Amino acid sequence: MTTTPTPTSAPVPTPVLQPRPRRSPRRGLRRRRSNGLVATRFKVTDLLSESTSGVLARPGRAVLTVLGTVLGIGALVATLGISKTAGNQIVGRFDALAATEIIATPRAAGKGLSSIPWNAQQQLERLNGVVAAGTLSDVPVKAALVRAVPINYPLGQSQFQMPIKAASPGLFRAVRAELASGRFFDQGHSTRRERVAVIGQAAATRLNLARVDQLPAIYIGDKLYTVVGILSAVQRQPDLVASIIIPEGTAQTEFRLGGPGLAEIETRIGAASLIASQVPLALSPDDPLKIKVAAPPEAKFVKDGVQNDLNSLFLILGGVSLLVGAIGIANVTLVSVLERTGEIGLRRSLGAGRRHIAAQFLAESTAMGLIGGVLGASVGVLVVVAIALSRSWTAVIDPVIPLVAPLLGATVGLFAGLYPSLRAARLEPVEALRSGT
Repeated sequence: MTTTPTPTSAPVPTPVLQPRPRRSPRRGLRRRRSNGLVATRFKVTDLLSESTSGVLARPGRAVLTVLGTVLGIGALVATLGISKTAGNQIVGRFDALAATEIIATPRAAGKGLSSIPWNAQQQLERLNGVVAAGTLSDVPVKAALVRAVPINYPLGQSQFQMPIKAASPGLFRAVRAELASGRFFDQGHSTRRERVAVIGQAAATRLNLARVDQLPAIYIGDKLYTVVGILSAVQRQPDLVASIIIPEGTAQTEFRLGGPGLAEIETRIGAASLIASQVPLALSPDDPLKIKVAAPPEAKFVKDGVQNDLNSLFLILGGVSLLVGAIGIANVTLVSVLERTGEIGLRRSLGAGRRHIAAQFLAESTAMGLIGGVLGASVGVLVVVAIALSRSWTAVIDPVIPLVAPLLGATVGLFAGLYPSLRAARLEPVEALRSGT
């Protein structure tokens, strides 16, 4: 019996396991979490699309919310522009009046004498930069009553005690006096010691004088003076409106006036500090310390002070308006979170992370703030221009303000949406779905 040998089976080779190549998640694969859920990726385009849909879902509410920001940013831009425009007008008036006035007075006077000479007006007008100059003094009249001739109201009071002033002819220009009637007296009246007077509007009212075309006269004590002019307004030395003003030469002869009481000087803009240093030498070259000079402060510091005060005031008002707009955005965003609880739960259950929910609501509030900032800046600029045109002013707007206003609106919207977005992100999917049903 022939036995057939059994063939021996060949050994099976052990397979070698090759490592599986890892694919980068950047190629579009989704990463798995430890709990088996798939983590979704939220692109910027998706964020913009979702936030735009959220804003446009309720257009009426979005418009009202944006309107609050528009009013806040518009008020901020308008108030800053108005403050700058009005500040320029105030500073311009300051330059034209206060910054050009210098007053020189004697430091001490003895026995009725003054260290200011009688020819002070001529000495001061020689200085380069002086627009006008004049001297003013209180006439030493003891209980002299002033009355008009003729007496219009014999049963009423006809005599009044009024301040009597002596002035050089240049004083009226230096104090920017305006005439209601008549003229100012000149150097000829003072040289000839004529008894003429210019009276203020308040004094003329008490004396029942309204016109000088018929050469009315008044008595100062027992001396008769012809009224040649009536003042209507005085921008400097306002007490002149209620005074009787006579020429210096007349006061020197009639009332033994010892010397001018002060020198009023108007300078060109920017020349006040230089003229102030020259006035003592011009009036008292032998002893400049006898003259005391009151000069205006440096114009630059006053300008900055006025501008800063106005900016601070209006900035507070604009900030309050902007705060109201921010509260409106926060309120509407929070209401939107409460109304969209079901939507938030559904998105969370489909894989959206907390940061995705928070980013969406932050993007919505920021978008509303940005839109409000753009519209508010435009409205604010238009308001400034309209007010400037109505007042015949020159509109002054810092170019940085309209450019920064939209960014400020977006920042306000971002901060206003922080709390609502955090609240939305903290919602758990199950609770959100349960609350949304």
